[in-house]
Amino acid sequence: MQTSSSPKFKRSLNLLLVVLYGLGATIGAGIYVLVGVTAERAGVHAPLAFLIAAVVMAFTAGSFSELVVRMPVTAGEAAYVLRGFHSKTLSLVVGLMVVTAGLVSAATVTIGGAGYINVFVDLPQPVVVTVIVVVMGAVVAWGITESVVFAGIFTVLEIAGLLVIVAFGFGHDPALALRLVEVVPATFDLAIWSGVLSAGLLAFFAFVGFEDIVNIAEEVKRPAHTLPWAIALTLAISTLLYLSVVSVAVLTVPIPELAASNAPLAIVFERVTGASRGYMSAVAIIATLNGMIIQMIMASRVLYGLSRQGQLPARLGEVHPVTHTPLNATLVVVLVVYALAMLFPIELLAERTAQVTLTIFSIVNVALIKIKLEERGGNFERRVFEVPMVVPIMGVVTSVALLLIGFL
Repeated sequence: MQTSSSPKFKRSLNLLLVVLYGLGATIGAGIYVLVGVTAERAGVHAPLAFLIAAVVMAFTAGSFSELVVRMPVTAGEAAYVLRGFHSKTLSLVVGLMVVTAGLVSAATVTIGGAGYINVFVDLPQPVVVTVIVVVMGAVVAWGITESVVFAGIFTVLEIAGLLVIVAFGFGHDPALALRLVEVVPATFDLAIWSGVLSAGLLAFFAFVGFEDIVNIAEEVKRPAHTLPWAIALTLAISTLLYLSVVSVAVLTVPIPELAASNAPLAIVFERVTGASRGYMSAVAIIATLNGMIIQMIMASRVLYGLSRQGQLPARLGEVHPVTHTPLNATLVVVLVVYALAMLFPIELLAERTAQVTLTIFSIVNVALIKIKLEERGGNFERRVFEVPMVVPIMGVVTSVALLLIGFL
């Protein structure tokens, strides 16, 4: 455990940087890959599936917002579970699950990024993976402000790619805006709505990532005020972008063609702009590298936080006096991500990430329910941000439902 004289994190992140961090964690491989799959299930109604997914995600986002105000610390999920369940063992398990989800997710996007890079450079995948992990690991070790600014630049670029699709889509065909009514089913036909709901379960995973925000709480200025706003803005902006992009996609490209493509947004980009698909492939590389940086930042901070709580070796809780980053924890993260990316296929890694994340969501929502029940009737000071009991209850219900459906 650190002493009072040990180097500490710098509170250098403002609302803009935290929102960019959240958007970088949320917007990425999901929207680039899932457009085709959701269109295959929901047809022209795919935008509605993303809207349903956003509503479902909002419940857990509300729970995280209250919890981060109560406990603005790194290894946030582990701290929430410790407070709710009073179990160090369960807290450690959840903390390690968060790290695992981050590591597996980072390895997943590393493989995806290597695939896009091979479109431009013909090198063996192991070589590309090695270069990506080393370079991105160095960025994460450099410093939190530098890392988040770097990730923020990448986020702006990947969002710009999506905005180009929206601008050219509606600009190329002004009548497209009038066709938006087509995305809402005209009837309550069971087959149509079954497809929409099924696609909504897939679209849910495009919103995963906002929860990473809580794990940089000790590096944020005025966290109790900044973090709830950052979580809300991240979800709101992501939802607006997703709805706009998916609407353009399903209204400009035939559904069978969209569903059959492994790079659906590249097709949409080519169709609405007339430019080469290579431009969108370059944006996809930026999106994957950005997601990798953010997941590595999150995982290293959780390892640091668990060490500070006395649950992992003290060396992982050391902050370097020059970079003000947890270098030992970052090195562990880099090595594990590299091993996972070299040893396992991308499909397996993506599936495990989703399952672990939903399990974490379920446990964290239950923790908030227990905390609220313990405080019921007591004289507790009102906090900056609180949610009604129905929010974590619905967070549990939706997370467990999605987790169970994923095993069917």
